[in-house]
Amino acid sequence: MSPLQHDPARVGAPDSAPDADLEPIAHVLDAVRRREPLVHCLTATVSMGLVADGLLAAGARPMMTETLQEAPTLTTLADALVVNLGTLSTDAMDGIPATVEAAVRDGRPWVLDPTAIGIAPVRTPLARTLLASSPAVVRGNASEVLALAGEGNGGRGADSGADPGSAEDAAARIAARTGGAVAVSGAADLIVSTRGRFRLERGTPLLTRVTGTGCLLAALTAACRAVETDDLTAALAASTWMALAGETAQERSSRPGSFRLHLLDALDEVGR
Repeated sequence: MSPLQHDPARVGAPDSAPDADLEPIAHVLDAVRRREPLVHCLTATVSMGLVADGLLAAGARPMMTETLQEAPTLTTLADALVVNLGTLSTDAMDGIPATVEAAVRDGRPWVLDPTAIGIAPVRTPLARTLLASSPAVVRGNASEVLALAGEGNGGRGADSGADPGSAEDAAARIAARTGGAVAVSGAADLIVSTRGRFRLERGTPLLTRVTGTGCLLAALTAACRAVETDDLTAALAASTWMALAGETAQERSSRPGSFRLHLLDALDEVGR
């Protein structure tokens, strides 16, 4: 499957051989910290704080506005755009298509996070329509990726009811359609493009117990894509960065509240 496979027994043991995982993508982390890309985040209101703080901890800079009156104009200042459908407001529903259009017009990379699509009557067709604008990366859980491909009704809200492996073929079809990469998050992350596939068995279940870590991963993916032109490498870099930060945070805390705090510290620490 992939040159980046790991024994599941290693998950949660970041001190075993972190360099082996960082080596292929360390240059991306360095570039984010050196260039400090500005990421325009049209993201879920419930996770805005974590997304903004997480980007800053990683070395990037956040910008957040979603209205039709301002978002398409302000996105011209950004290095990358991320569109998250997690808490889709009326403002965002109106602003997203025009903002994506502006990003595509200017050749600005953008990331689609089709949060909680499936039976939702507004966000689901919107997400499928946005695929025509060729996101550099689609980042979602297995249920979301299956629903985006028209092969399922989604999970339970933002929670997946499917294993990443079950969405591999759907991810490959989406990647072939967009020409970009698809990152499927789960117990093992799957990153797919027409050029290759990676399976990353790192991270910690605590990442699923803090609201907004998926939203943050999508924004981190946009930051990586802003400095790395290869979609697959950028998606792999972001997934690896988040997974290793999660492992480091887990070493320092076994509970969700303090884990959130340590996750921000770890994002700053990974790869230094």
